[in-house]
Amino acid sequence: MATDVTADHRARAPGARVGIDVGGTFTDFVLALPGDARGLLHHKEPSTPDDPARAVADGLAAVLDRAGLGPGDLASVTHGTTIGLNAIIQRRGARIALVVTEGHRDILEIGRSRMPSSFDLHAAKEQPLVPRDRIVEIAARLGPDGRPTSTPDDEELARVAEELAATGADAAAVLVLHGHTDPAFEARLTERLGALLPGLPLTSSAAIWPEVREFERALVACLNVYIQPLMRRYFDRLEALLDGLGVSAPVYIAASNGGSLSLRSAAERPIETVLSGPAAGVTAATRLGRAAGIERLVTFDMGGTSSDIAVAVDGEPEFATHTTIGGLPLILPVVAVNAIGAGGGSVVRAEHGALKVGPDSAGADPGPVAYGRGGLRPTVTDCYLHTGVIDPATFLGGRMTLDAPAAAHALDAVADSLGLDGGDGAADGALRVATAGMAVELHKTLAERGLDPAEFTLVPFGGAGPTHAAVLAEEVGIRAIVVPPTAATFCALGAVGADLRRDFARSLRRDLDDVSVSALRDILAGLEEQARTWLGAQGPATGAVRLTRAADLSYTGQAYELRVPLTAPLTPAGLTEAFHRAHERLYGFRDASAALRIGTARLAISAAGPDLTPAAPATPSAATPPGPVGRRSVLLAGRRVTADVHRRDALHAGHTLTGPAVVEQDDTTVLVPPGWSAAVDPLGNLRLRYS
Repeated sequence: MATDVTADHRARAPGARVGIDVGGTFTDFVLALPGDARGLLHHKEPSTPDDPARAVADGLAAVLDRAGLGPGDLASVTHGTTIGLNAIIQRRGARIALVVTEGHRDILEIGRSRMPSSFDLHAAKEQPLVPRDRIVEIAARLGPDGRPTSTPDDEELARVAEELAATGADAAAVLVLHGHTDPAFEARLTERLGALLPGLPLTSSAAIWPEVREFERALVACLNVYIQPLMRRYFDRLEALLDGLGVSAPVYIAASNGGSLSLRSAAERPIETVLSGPAAGVTAATRLGRAAGIERLVTFDMGGTSSDIAVAVDGEPEFATHTTIGGLPLILPVVAVNAIGAGGGSVVRAEHGALKVGPDSAGADPGPVAYGRGGLRPTVTDCYLHTGVIDPATFLGGRMTLDAPAAAHALDAVADSLGLDGGDGAADGALRVATAGMAVELHKTLAERGLDPAEFTLVPFGGAGPTHAAVLAEEVGIRAIVVPPTAATFCALGAVGADLRRDFARSLRRDLDDVSVSALRDILAGLEEQARTWLGAQGPATGAVRLTRAADLSYTGQAYELRVPLTAPLTPAGLTEAFHRAHERLYGFRDASAALRIGTARLAISAAGPDLTPAAPATPSAATPPGPVGRRSVLLAGRRVTADVHRRDALHAGHTLTGPAVVEQDDTTVLVPPGWSAAVDPLGNLRLRYS
């Protein structure tokens, strides 16, 4: 159930807003200018992996200079980052410890007792995030009903504090068995331990996410403290650089649920930001879909390091409450984004007599060979350049000239080791390999949901998304593509328009009856109070506030639940029918005689961000589309064709063109292969269709 709970009240004063997305190769900026005919300004700044905040400061100064604005003209800064995600994947977070109920010291090692692969006898199990010698047991435990069965005295706490200090940990998480039933118990325990260890940051698992399943809840808390010192150092550095520029506007961090939260909240709960960049892109795509009348879409985010997809049906992104980060399960609500393959910086190589693409990436430094920064291994971007899809003289609007001969030389070396027909054979083969891998993963994602690719529209973004979109769509069977005008900086656009949003949850684990429904009402009321308190601490720039309530229900005895939106009034009969309808829709039947069980109550609060709904372009369509600015040879599917070259900024609503063609814009290139046509719609989107 979604409820509007306040009148719409926009920011106190209009002003420029900037969205930022830090990627492995480029840091993207979108500057929204309310009341300005320019609307949105876009900028790409090479990332600085040694100091990511430096690229943020340099790019922000550059985009403000382009707009003729000063730092004081900014109303807000919203920033998406993958720093926490990369730290988890690369296992370079803090040295952390875990305090856990006695008898459960092996909780992280046992996990769910599953091997990575049932068919690989040599597969090694994922190393636990916290080694066993940094896990300390404590005589504290709650029963399933929330009543304490063991409460530590002062002597026990002193022992635990001494052992915890001896681990040399930088931070620690606290987990009490059944802690989700009474989060206050675990919070008090954490506070008492903290008083004995004033220099050691401690986090209660139930305070981070009070949901059943101790292993997953332990991981959420451990991951939070694992990346917290790194993220706080980054946020401090970011604040210092922004202060140095003279930026006084509030800073928000894009969240994994597609919303945003204040810098302070992000520092306290950095685990909520690990998928912020990809989620922001999906949010922007669904907004585009609603504006363009597209209900079923697949987003395709191809950046410098990887490619990600997400599915949206009925204009809303799909959310997941169980995902995997660096091989570890995460139970926080996130926009459901799946990694499906290589990015523009993915390395092309010969391995065991076969052509391979990725997963290694050249990143921003040294980057692809064509960047001329010392890179020696060819990448997907080098392949685009060699095949003629991108022009070395117009890359990034001419701000960065690419070295085509160097890319050709690197690809020749790969071709020679495999006996291919020169650089053409290596480049064409690498793009086919990358496409095949993406297509397999995309087919799998849609098939798992029982969805037909032909019913969907592909929305590509990221620097390489529009370049690869038509090739991937044709391989998968998608026949329609919508390329937004701001595709290359789309995740930054999603950030600048993001709502303030946070999710809350609390597990009940009770049979469905009058008593449990009454408890559900009480829990939802408590979650709403927490949500309002959180929102009030985020800053003044809020729009219409919306509350969304749901509950996880199941047949008694089932291991997993179905998410059911809640409608008022809440009654056992109403919840039962809502669950049966959801079960019938997914599985084709209902068991009316079976008892039901309430699992977890969920509540999300959001405050609307700035309205960035695109308006129709002010420039009227010409009677006939402008002719191509040139023609060049492009290698497609193993053969050379002559493609017309168009400038995106010269095409306006109503203009059409047919492939083979290349549409260039300052920050990306759109490929229109043979058999495809393209037309500009009233919102400035380039719509491709396969005939």
